[in-house]
Amino acid sequence: MSLTTERIFEDVLSLPEDQRAELAVRLLQSLDREIDPDAEQAWVTEIERRCAAVDAGEVTLSDWHDIRRRIEKELLAK
Repeated sequence: MSLTTERIFEDVLSLPEDQRAELAVRLLQSLDREIDPDAEQAWVTEIERRCAAVDAGEVTLSDWHDIRRRIEKELLAK
């Protein structure tokens, strides 16, 4: 990374988590050159399907902090 990029990165790390997440999404979107016109509706359909499965008790929900710890543990084991 260039010195400027490194400084920006350090500044971003000092932001609250929600602002860092928003910035990450916007940066990723800026890299997305091709727009799939059907993607929005596909996501709406998928979200509705998943919500219905939760409402029907068909899935087991997990706490985000537990999942994050498991992922970090798996990554550190590699």
